[in-house]
Order: sequence, then structure tokens, then C-alpha cells
Amino acid sequence: MNQNTKLPGFIISIIPLIALIAMLVINVRIFGDSALDGSVQIVLLSASALVAGISLFSKTRNWADLEKGIISSISTSTSAIILLLLIGALAGTWMVSGIIPTMIFYGLKFINPTFFLVTSCIAAAIVSVSSGSSWTTIATIGIGLLGIGKALGYETGWVAGAIISGAYFGDKVSPLSETTNMASSVAEVPIFRHIRYMMITTVPSFVIALIIYLIYGLNFSSSSVIDSTELISALSENYNISPVLFIVPIITFLMILRKVPAIVVVFTSVITGAISAFIFQPDMLNALSAGENGTFIDKLSAIVRIMYGKTTPETGNEVLNTLVATKGMSGMLNTIWLVICAMTFGGVMEASGMLQTITKKMATLMKSTFSTVAATTTSCLFLNTAAADQYIAILLPGRMFLDTYRKKGIPDELLSRTLEDTATVTSVLIPWNTCGMAQSSVLGVMTLTYMPFCFFNIISPIMTLIVAAFGFKINQRTYTSEIEVVENEVQQAVSK
Repeated sequence: MNQNTKLPGFIISIIPLIALIAMLVINVRIFGDSALDGSVQIVLLSASALVAGISLFSKTRNWADLEKGIISSISTSTSAIILLLLIGALAGTWMVSGIIPTMIFYGLKFINPTFFLVTSCIAAAIVSVSSGSSWTTIATIGIGLLGIGKALGYETGWVAGAIISGAYFGDKVSPLSETTNMASSVAEVPIFRHIRYMMITTVPSFVIALIIYLIYGLNFSSSSVIDSTELISALSENYNISPVLFIVPIITFLMILRKVPAIVVVFTSVITGAISAFIFQPDMLNALSAGENGTFIDKLSAIVRIMYGKTTPETGNEVLNTLVATKGMSGMLNTIWLVICAMTFGGVMEASGMLQTITKKMATLMKSTFSTVAATTTSCLFLNTAAADQYIAILLPGRMFLDTYRKKGIPDELLSRTLEDTATVTSVLIPWNTCGMAQSSVLGVMTLTYMPFCFFNIISPIMTLIVAAFGFKINQRTYTSEIEVVENEVQQAVSK
């Protein structure tokens, strides 16, 4: 067998994964909350070096193959990196322009604290269904909702969990979503049939999540509840609060509905936010400006610094200072660094053939319908962890298991649903996955802090296993392969 196509053995393939997990555990114990500041990146690169060393020593791959895999993997995250930078700028311009402060102002006035988590989850779901993008949803309405939740005294983990649950529900069922289209296409299922079949597990998971948020809201009480009247007053004193500022989010939403690419949407939102700052918040720009004359150039330089750097407006209210502080593009650099290191590990694992070996081993466990779904679920979770990318976690099991599902007479849509129930929604729960890193940076909440409260994301893979165990709406089918079709046609021709 050519060395470029030879797959490594299973034991060799799982050594880097075991080493990665061990190093991550040790790393968290040593560095604690600061683990993502740089030490995890070193762990990921060390694990990547281990994969490369094993592949070169065993001669299953040469360095050119591994390097090509790394470059290819990193290149797939290019658009995500650009989007992260723009989201950092968006947070800055929307905050200083008064857009997010206006959201917080009216949110504090009209949202009932008891139903805040439920409201946040549903609002994020509606926007995400319409946009097909959990990232865009969280970067826009999500930031505003997090600010309101903080002001109401909710723990950031609960608020972020509710926002992420709603955003990923919408992303999962929207026909505009990349992951929805990817899962349906790789399993060769028409997209609307795929979405209808997903409702069997998705709706119960979402309802259970909403019930949990409602119960917590009904029993919510905090000794640190902030005086909303004082905060509303501070917002009014420091910002020109106006309903007109909602025009910018509305423009963003309309662009999303028109299926404008995410990078274009966010870039346009950054610019409209900057223009709004000039129009509505001249005093704020003067205060943040390095100049003393308040000229146009002074204001422009302030806007540019807001886009790329850390901004902490002094409002005279300690709580509001914390709420309106932003980090701009520079605040995303640590996440981008982590994305590159994670994609390096995922790329070298795939290029080495180790991912394929482990996934094929899981395929041997597929005896019954339930074990087939369980093996698919495990594969998706494993790839989200090892490859650090939800697209790989959808594509690789989808390609490898489709023939197995058909040979067993299991519906294609069960495969597509399982891919979404696991790969799509659990990606955001893993700290070094691109989704987990992105949402943690955007919301300013550590992945491990919000993870326990992303109930929809946690329940979804469990629900898919429960439904499979009961065999609900799973009808056995008989598939005829292309080879069998040709053989039948030949036999018919001969018989004639």
C-alpha cells in the first residue's frame, strides 16, 4: 500500500488524543481560569507535534502531507477569523454609539426579570431562525441581552446559556443555516425533510430548556440585584438614548433576511455603528478622544481606537462602566491564536489518517439501530473535541456512515438528524472548538462558565439517543446500491 494512503493502527491513533486530554486536565489544574490565555495553545501545538512525530516515525505519512493538512485546516477558518475581528469592532462601535446601551435601557424598562431567560432564549431563536447564523445572532442581539441580564443581577453563565441555546436552536432548524444544509446534503436528504425529521428531537429539547429557564426565573432572587432605576438614570445621563438607534439593528436584520454574507453584514454594521456614534454620541467621542478640541479628526481617531482597542468609558457608575467596556479587535486576538492552534491539531490529525482510523473503529460498533446512532453521536462528539471544528464533525461521520445506515435499512434522515443533534449543537460547549472560542470571546464569558446552562445544547444529543432507543418514527428501508441497479439491468437485458 502506498504510504500516502496507509492508515495508522487504532492504538497509535488514540495516543495523541489521550495525551491531549491528559495535558488539558493538567493545564487547567495549573492555570485555572487563565488556561486559555496561552497555555492551552501550547498544549494543542504539543499534541500536534506528537501526531506528526508518530506519523513520521511510523512512515504512514511524510511531512509534506502533514503540512498540507495543517494549511488546509487553518484555511477553512479564515472567514471565521475575519468575522471574529469584525465582531470585535462591532461590539465597540455599537456600544459607544449607544445602540447596545439603548437596548439595555429599554430592556430594563420593559422586560420582566422573572421571564428574562425565557425571553432571551426565544428572542435569540427567532433572530437565528431568520438569519441562519448563531454567530451573527450572538454578536448582535446576544451582547445586548447579556448586558440586560447583568443589570438585572443574573449570573452571566445563565444568561449566556439561554442566549446560546436559542441561537443554536435557530441555527439548527433554519433552512438558511450552513450546518443545516451541510448535514442534509452529506446524508443526501432533501433539506425540508431533514428539518421536519429534526423536529422530533429538537422541539422537545427546546421546550425542556425553556421550562428550566422559566423555573429558574420564577425562583430567581439575588442579593446583588442592581438598582435598575439608578442604572437607567446613568444610561440617560451618559448616552443620547433614542429609539431611532434601533434603525441600525433593523438594517442588520434586513440584510440577514436578504442572505447577505455574514462578513458583509457585520462590516456594514460596524460602519453604521460608527456613523451613529458621530451623530448621536458626540460628547462620548469627545471624552474618548485624545485631542482636546473635539474636531472631526479627534472624533475619527476615537472611533478607530474603539474598533481596534480596549475602551472603558467613565460614566460615573461602576456597574455601567463594566457593562459598556469593550475590547475591540484586539480582544479577539487571543481567540484567533487559539483557533489557529486548534485547527493545526485538527488538520494534522486528519492528514495523518488518525481521525479516519478512530471513526472506522466506531463503525464496527454499529450492530443495532440504537448502537448505530450512538456510534454516530460518539463520533461527532469526538471530532468536535479532537478536530475542534463542527464542519469536520458533520462531514466526516456523514461520509463514512451513510453506506452503513443504508446497508442496515436505516433512514438517511436519521443520520442527518443525528449529525445536527450532536455535531452542530455541542461544538459551542468545547473550549478549544472554534465555536466555543468564538462565543466565549464575543460574550466575554468563559466556555466552562456558560456550558452547564446551555440546556438545549446538552439535551439535544441525549434526546436523539432516547428517541433512537424507542425507535420512534424510525422505519426500516431497503436501499438498492448503484452496483445492484446495474446488475439488475444487465440480468434483465440478458433474460430478454
